[in-house]
Amino acid sequence: MSIPSVTAHACLVRLFALSVFTISALFSSAALASTPNPERLNALANDPYWLSLGHYEQGQFGAWRSHVDEARFFLAEYGDSSPQAELHATFKALYAPIEHTDNADSHPQCRYPARTRWLREQLQLSDLPAVKCSEFNTWMHDIAPHSTVLVFPAAYLNSPSSMFGHTLLRIDQEHTQSQGSAMLSYALNFGAIIEGSDNSILFAWKGLMGGYPGQFALLPYQQKMAEYNRLENRDLWEYQLNLTAAETQRMLEHVWELKQIRFDYFFFDENCSYRLLELLEVARPGLRLTEQFPLTAIPADTVRAVQEAGLVVSTHYRPSRERELLSSSADFSAHEHNWTKALAADAAAINQAEFQALPAARRAAIQDAAYRLLRYQANGNTRDQAAAERSYALLQAIQSNPPQPLTISRPELPETGHHSRRIQIAAGSYGDKAFADYQLRMAYHDLQDNQQGFPLGAQIEILKLSLRQYEGNQWQVQHLDLASIRSLTPQTALLKPWSWQVRGGLERVPNNNVRHPERTELVSHISGGGGATWAIGEQQLTFAMLTARVEHNPDFAGWLEPAMGFNTGLLWRNRLGNLMAQGQADYFLNGGVRRSISLSQHWETSPASGLRLSMSRHFAKTPINELSLGVHWYFY
Repeated sequence: MSIPSVTAHACLVRLFALSVFTISALFSSAALASTPNPERLNALANDPYWLSLGHYEQGQFGAWRSHVDEARFFLAEYGDSSPQAELHATFKALYAPIEHTDNADSHPQCRYPARTRWLREQLQLSDLPAVKCSEFNTWMHDIAPHSTVLVFPAAYLNSPSSMFGHTLLRIDQEHTQSQGSAMLSYALNFGAIIEGSDNSILFAWKGLMGGYPGQFALLPYQQKMAEYNRLENRDLWEYQLNLTAAETQRMLEHVWELKQIRFDYFFFDENCSYRLLELLEVARPGLRLTEQFPLTAIPADTVRAVQEAGLVVSTHYRPSRERELLSSSADFSAHEHNWTKALAADAAAINQAEFQALPAARRAAIQDAAYRLLRYQANGNTRDQAAAERSYALLQAIQSNPPQPLTISRPELPETGHHSRRIQIAAGSYGDKAFADYQLRMAYHDLQDNQQGFPLGAQIEILKLSLRQYEGNQWQVQHLDLASIRSLTPQTALLKPWSWQVRGGLERVPNNNVRHPERTELVSHISGGGGATWAIGEQQLTFAMLTARVEHNPDFAGWLEPAMGFNTGLLWRNRLGNLMAQGQADYFLNGGVRRSISLSQHWETSPASGLRLSMSRHFAKTPINELSLGVHWYFY
């Protein structure tokens, strides 16, 4: 009978059709799974987290731009200006086939682990190709990120790149806190790449104008700590953050994406501190840190923002070598200071009968201070065999007669200081003319500003503009300081640092018109000086400097006129605030002489405000007096 064979054939046909339908359905499901709704992708392109991964910023007219300045960071042709195009390109790239197993580390999933993880979570991508990212996995395993510490090396005036302080992140392993040692931790740093040997002026100019590229670097924390704490003699502040292990790992995934990727580096906004805030926003979505700094990102201000965001759990202070040395010898007599210098110069002096006659406790303290002095003097120098032998001899003496543990009082937290920008409104008189003065300073601190959180005798002012309105609605630019830096570091029995100052910009000076001495000229100038500062009490500094000045003055015959002079004065920290008295003079090559004396008292009315009373007398062709009372507000 043929009927059974026909029936069997029909069954086979039906089975084949069912199989084709099933396979087609499976492929259709996979296609749907890997092709989400375009509206969903467009919505994700505007997600704050995606914008953080691309370092995007929206301009005033709605256009997007990325702070990343290397095209190879982006997968889309216009990925630097289109978050949407970059997201679509990333989604497509994650499904790229693995053609060569040996080259798996170049697959987009391996190049962009943070993007991959986030898109997998948001779109529930269960069908991505299985890629083994050996390089990334090994890198992450070696770092073993578990927690994060924000590190703030305090300001250091003698280094142009360190005048405002610096911030970096420390990545700790799981047992770092319990073991009390960061020996295995890593430092995550963003810094300018400086090739060649630019002088300080060119360095400052290129830093202001974005002339240096910047990129992230990950290196052993002990190495970075030695650079700041030992070589540059900077105090370190370590802020333990409450980021979880998952958040810390998420941040490191993005750091891998930024490996060898360059940004333009600007000292005042797109700098080390700003970039670290971006990383913290990647670690914990929802943080809104960078939007607080649209113009400048001074490190101390960013530390304060992190503190106010509730991220800080605890704070640890590491004093610099300089502070350790000065603290260890703070109670020394002149005789003991002399012994300290003698032992640092020749360790054999330990065996002298006169030294051995000192009480054991004093010998121990002097030996310890001499060792610290010797290490301080070796900062930044190549290894010296004679110095190494003296250090070893002093260490042996210290081991035989150990000193008391060194106790160093912790300074005020840097983030407790005033905000970096300042507005001033003042009223006063110049000669017999009344005026109102309006001033804006972009950064950072002068010698008389509210002192909390700042070292006494340090001034860094950038972009300070003063407009003056006289009677009759007469307006004029009083001064425009591009930069004004003063470092009044007191000399001690063991350390003899130079004090110095530099200033440049526009300012009004008395003219040479005898009939109209109240008239002034707006001149451009660069001036500076060097000398010494001495502490005459715990809160009083006196200083004296020789100065030089180059000035372009319409009142002079020459286009540029040089001058030599002096600047001396007293800075006194009192119950009200800081008082400043100073005298200065410039003696020009053309015979012109300009002298002045001034007295100013600043009252600290609140952490965010102050009052300042200033009096001065200018000696030109005819002496003229100036008096003003101003109100200051600090903000950022």
